[in-house]
Amino acid sequence: MSDLHAPSLPVTFRPTRTRAVLLTVGTVMFVTITAVALMLEKLGPGERASFVFTAALFFGVLALLSRPKVVADDEGVTVVNLTRTRRLAWAEILQVNLREGDPWVFLDLSDGTSMPALGIQPGIGKQQAIRDARALRVLVEARGTGPDAG
Repeated sequence: MSDLHAPSLPVTFRPTRTRAVLLTVGTVMFVTITAVALMLEKLGPGERASFVFTAALFFGVLALLSRPKVVADDEGVTVVNLTRTRRLAWAEILQVNLREGDPWVFLDLSDGTSMPALGIQPGIGKQQAIRDARALRVLVEARGTGPDAG
């Protein structure tokens, strides 16, 4: 097992800097486009509504991109990606991988598949992602399912 200590549970891993940037940009875009729509005197009500709808659509996409997280608790791990959420028991996770150049963590599962966990991604917070991946790896090893388990 790793010499790192497992974090106390429950713990949530998410790309906080990326999330903050996405939600801030989404909010600024929404406010700006809506303000422009309200200030342009030549626009009719339908055109104004289409501006606001488009701004809301942009914000919705950025909010969706800010959704990913990985939540570990006593029973297992919940992986929240863009449109899917999957609950995994500890025994289902064999290994946590974050290799150089990977866009996010991959979980090797007991059914022979690999699952992306977008909640831990280097992006603009590389050191945080490395720390989070190591912490999740320690948790998986501590739960007796990692590569060092008997």
